[in-house]
Amino acid sequence: MRKDITIAAEGRATRGKNEARRLRVSGRAPAIIYGTGRDPVAVAISPKEVNKILLSSTGHNSIFDVAVDGGTPEPVMIVDWSYEPVKGSLLHVDMQRIDLTKRLKVKIPVHVHGEPKGVKQQGGVLDVVTREVEVECLPDDIPEDFRLEIASLEINQAIRAADLPMTNSMKLVMAPEVVIVHIVAPKVDAEAAAAAGEPEVIKKGKKDDKAPAADAKAKKK
Repeated sequence: MRKDITIAAEGRATRGKNEARRLRVSGRAPAIIYGTGRDPVAVAISPKEVNKILLSSTGHNSIFDVAVDGGTPEPVMIVDWSYEPVKGSLLHVDMQRIDLTKRLKVKIPVHVHGEPKGVKQQGGVLDVVTREVEVECLPDDIPEDFRLEIASLEINQAIRAADLPMTNSMKLVMAPEVVIVHIVAPKVDAEAAAAAGEPEVIKKGKKDDKAPAADAKAKKK
């Protein structure tokens, strides 16, 4: 999804661990901008601004602008990033230039809403199988998410990838038969079933246990 955000970036001439460490100490993070057939550019950016985008509702699917050294802003998308495992500080960011006229593949989260009839009235179990789907579309048509209303779902009914609304330039990339969410019948309690059959098993076992003893007595006589 396109956002009206421009992040300032500073070009950096040197790379390496020492340079990256120096940037982090100064409150910035190293990053790379690449794509659209042009050479990669090493930059320094504000971790705070990047985290705002990553933690937004559209997350890494956000398309925003980056202006390097005060130059012309260009649209980019975050494609990779890493955090320091203990302190949680941003270590590095990879950003890809985006051509707004070309289609791209993205993964969109799926959120379900409502209490299914199959659960509330029929005693079924809600099973969310797939939490994101892959689509192909123009950058400006990337949706924030897919919101599914599941109140009418009954036992043994499902919503599949093919049932998701594809609007504007969107096209489903994954297999259409993939189950997104369905209502399944409750499983029989295995322990209860075993308990129900236990008397018969014990009775049969006792009968079988007596047979060899009886045969042994007969042989001694």
